[in-house]
Amino acid sequence: MSTTAKLSQNTAILLERARRFGITDESMLAGLAAGDTAVLQPAVGEWYSYDEFYAYADQHGEALEEAIRSGYRMKFNTPGGVQLWLQHRFGFEADVDYEVPEHGRVNGLKLQVAEVELLRSTLAPNWVILEEAADSAAKSVRTLRLVIRSLYEKGE
Repeated sequence: MSTTAKLSQNTAILLERARRFGITDESMLAGLAAGDTAVLQPAVGEWYSYDEFYAYADQHGEALEEAIRSGYRMKFNTPGGVQLWLQHRFGFEADVDYEVPEHGRVNGLKLQVAEVELLRSTLAPNWVILEEAADSAAKSVRTLRLVIRSLYEKGE
């Protein structure tokens, strides 16, 4: 029986940032096997350090190899973390590619059908993904709203 790897939001953001910087999964896997983060250096930034990337995953029971190879689900997402993940995974920016009308909500997120499935399988269960009415002209694109589960359950 196969289970999806569970990652912290931070590990997932760092993983997607590395990919956005052109670091291949094969390179990350080789670095993981060797315990060498040098391959990740192109993705280092002011708020992004990879010094403990592999060690953190190991110490916290994150199946990083499986996550790189087969995908993952984040354990928990904060509103800001969702926005960072969307930025690094898809290249989307708030107020450009989607709206953030209030804390805990994302509106107008447009994704291809395959990307919607990726989002559904990756986003932590503390978020609800709602699909807007489909535009018949754009069958391959879906418009989504993301709502933090506590707001959704309150009916807000």
